[in-house]
Amino acid sequence: MVKLDVADLVDSLGLLRLVTPGRGGQVHDVVLAEPGEPAGQAGEIVLGVGVTDPADAVALLERADTAGADGVVLKAPIAAEVAAAARPLKPALIELQPDTSWTHVVWLVRGAIDRAYAPQGVHDDLFALADTAAEIADAPVTLEDARSRVLAYSGRQDTTDPARVSTIVGRRVPPQVIAHLRACGVFRKLTRSSEPILVPAGPDQMLPRLVIPVRAGGEWLGSIWVVARRPIPQDRVRRLTDLASVIALHLLRLRAEAGVARRVSADQLRAALRDGVRPGAAEPPWRVAVLGGGEDLPRRLDLWEAITHRFGWHRPLLADLDGGLFALLADRPGSEAGSLPWLRTVLSEVRAHDRTLYAAAGGPALAATDLPRSRAEAAELDVLVASGRLSPGLVLLEDAWDAVVVERARKATRIEAGFLGGPLPVLRAHDDAHGTAFLPTLAAWLDHYGDPKATAEALSVHPNTLRYRLRRMTEVTAVDLTSPQRRLALRLQLSALDDRP
Repeated sequence: MVKLDVADLVDSLGLLRLVTPGRGGQVHDVVLAEPGEPAGQAGEIVLGVGVTDPADAVALLERADTAGADGVVLKAPIAAEVAAAARPLKPALIELQPDTSWTHVVWLVRGAIDRAYAPQGVHDDLFALADTAAEIADAPVTLEDARSRVLAYSGRQDTTDPARVSTIVGRRVPPQVIAHLRACGVFRKLTRSSEPILVPAGPDQMLPRLVIPVRAGGEWLGSIWVVARRPIPQDRVRRLTDLASVIALHLLRLRAEAGVARRVSADQLRAALRDGVRPGAAEPPWRVAVLGGGEDLPRRLDLWEAITHRFGWHRPLLADLDGGLFALLADRPGSEAGSLPWLRTVLSEVRAHDRTLYAAAGGPALAATDLPRSRAEAAELDVLVASGRLSPGLVLLEDAWDAVVVERARKATRIEAGFLGGPLPVLRAHDDAHGTAFLPTLAAWLDHYGDPKATAEALSVHPNTLRYRLRRMTEVTAVDLTSPQRRLALRLQLSALDDRP
């Protein structure tokens, strides 16, 4: 597996200088610092665009350190107090030469990262095809899939607009630009036609675009996006349309390779979760988590794959097994993508928009042989969340162990009423025949440790009514409440009889 650390990235680019080394993390993405937002995350380089004041620079470094980012880029000259503040922090402090365009450095860093991690073959071909399209159009080009995710881009992007910069850095089209494209009917046209589309200028200083749909067998696979400062001659548009058919073959190949890779990874993970074998290159300790949501399983898998990619887990360990969607997480401190703390952060953000999303994580797995146990615990927690017995969110075994213990006991005692030992069959039959409330009364009495006042309040009855019910129970059948073991057995039987949350 290719690894690109901060020092390697700086050495490969002539415009950067390493001021403080940080803690030597691996780099897989570059982001722009946004006021009031978390400054990156593990594996990311943060660009301090517009940060010139030393106090603001130190504040950005501290925010990046809190977020777990691996580097911060600031323009030269960097003040001595900023360098001193950076030395004990995790992010490396990187100096950018003065008078250098931030847009230029975005493309340099993004290109170095993409080419370091892109496998040989179809990804390299797509970058080459993007360059070919740019030569035909005499303008910068991106290739995007049907979800508006950037797959490849050409050179000369330093001459484009902020909307394109945000698209490359964020790996997808910004929301305000998406809204503009929808208002212009671009996506509707892309799904229905192979004809080129002219898009007028829009928000975020967006320049006009020429969009060429990429289709195969009538299916829309993606598109070529050309920044059209000037009208593109028709002969060049026809050449771009011809190129789209070549790109379609590569997108089909990319989809096939991604599908094969996902199936292989999922098969390996299923074997690990089912049989306790080593899960590929992942290192212990681990947690197995069920990822839940309102969608059916195939759609939930697609949704969580999109979420994990959006939040930096580029090779997510996900697999469907026995009707559930499982993730293998690193159980280590820090916020690296694919870790338990990372998942907590992800859920806090995505649940603000979709309250049906949740995760339930089993106990730690220190070795591969512990994985089936962690998976089973995660599945038990998932059942409790789905049934309403536990609140959704991020549910950990150590926070809900008591609910799991009780649920296991409920399952063990959930048998036909006629075969239950003790007094419950007779009491339930009396409730059914005469409309009495012996079972809820007994359950409330046990839950409140035999306290008459608390039990009566829970049942919303007078204490005298409670005493009457308890006396009548003993007249209907023998009820021994003096033994702790029998009280425990009765409460478990009552829980097993009542499947309501």
